[in-house]
Amino acid sequence: MTFDDAKQRFSNRVADYARYRPGYPSGMVQLLREECGLLPEHVVADIGSGTGLLTKLFLDFGNRVFGVEPNSEMRSAGESFLQQYANFQSVNGSAEATTLAAHSVEFIAAGQAFHWFKPAAARVEFQRILKPGSWVVIAWNDRRLDETPFAREYENLLRRFGTDYTSVRDAYPEAQTIRDFLNDGRLGSRDLPNHQIFDWQGLCGRLLSSSYAPKEGHPNFAPMMAELQRMFSANQHDGRIRMDYLTRVYFGQFDRN
Repeated sequence: MTFDDAKQRFSNRVADYARYRPGYPSGMVQLLREECGLLPEHVVADIGSGTGLLTKLFLDFGNRVFGVEPNSEMRSAGESFLQQYANFQSVNGSAEATTLAAHSVEFIAAGQAFHWFKPAAARVEFQRILKPGSWVVIAWNDRRLDETPFAREYENLLRRFGTDYTSVRDAYPEAQTIRDFLNDGRLGSRDLPNHQIFDWQGLCGRLLSSSYAPKEGHPNFAPMMAELQRMFSANQHDGRIRMDYLTRVYFGQFDRN
């Protein structure tokens, strides 16, 4: 599948994305401190920064962060979310053309975004803006698909009603894809537990934040929402339902031997 529309896929989902997508666990910072030597004085480029969920993790640690985002609606939401941080700079750019200066950052991070990049062009651009010996961190929140009856039913709902769910899911990077991108035989990885708790409104927002969820007016929308209501009623406890993730974190350097 090609993703020629990737930079605009979330334009009409920004509000739901900002409110209902999971953030990143604080343990990710400690992991990067131990494995990559992350320090507060390091400069980070968050590529595909979106609404700022991963950017915030680095800003709270004290880093200066360039949030590079090609989608104007997502970029505006990130600017609003992070407006109190003096060490945040929003950038209208992409993985393939960040507009950042050469050798200007010690870390490149990509959260829930790597599968939208054009690998060959992004590799050239990443090598251009990174200082020698610096790190690339690729992370995303991966739903745990088989932990609970609700998790299994939610996955079935997406496969049944999603417009192109299978194609998007199949594009999520595997370790070998990232290893090949960096040419890093010693690529490191770690899975960190993460979760969200939703009421009914939150669960609806989480579903509709996904680019493959049909919008109102689509033939699949009404039956999808009816099935989601049934699932919520059958699985909720005290009006809440839990969605579990593994935050998959990969970290490496270009051309390590």
